[in-house]
Amino acid sequence: MTDGQMLLPADAVLAAHFLIAAFNALSLPVIWLGGLLGWRFVRNPWFRFSHVGLMGFVLAETVAGALCPLTVWETALRRAAGHGPAGEGQTFVGYWLGRLLFHDFTQTQFAVAYGLFFGLILLTLLLVPVGRTRKKLPESRQGGKDNNLK
Repeated sequence: MTDGQMLLPADAVLAAHFLIAAFNALSLPVIWLGGLLGWRFVRNPWFRFSHVGLMGFVLAETVAGALCPLTVWETALRRAAGHGPAGEGQTFVGYWLGRLLFHDFTQTQFAVAYGLFFGLILLTLLLVPVGRTRKKLPESRQGGKDNNLK
């Protein structure tokens, strides 16, 4: 097995981590825009509560001083392949996604940023409330006139 093949599982975990972070970061402006433009999916409970739950988890683990389980898993896979979490021997994907995802801030700075962001998410629950979306029934199944009668 080549070096690149051994790092593939670590890159897959990093890519999943990046997608989750992108979902957390980008969902809030999408919800605001969708609230203004009347997009129904931004009121979907599964979408909204997934967003709240994921960001709440990120905030809780940061406040508790714990590392993200995905970071721990990725690091373990890189070490098993004979590499450290960053540096020499990184794949193209590992290098660039790592640069986009990981930043050199203190735990306090992360906690404050995540706390403020989580506060905006909670405020958005009030400003753009979650609503149950129902499929519109065909006219013939709605109450009122029976279209089959002439």
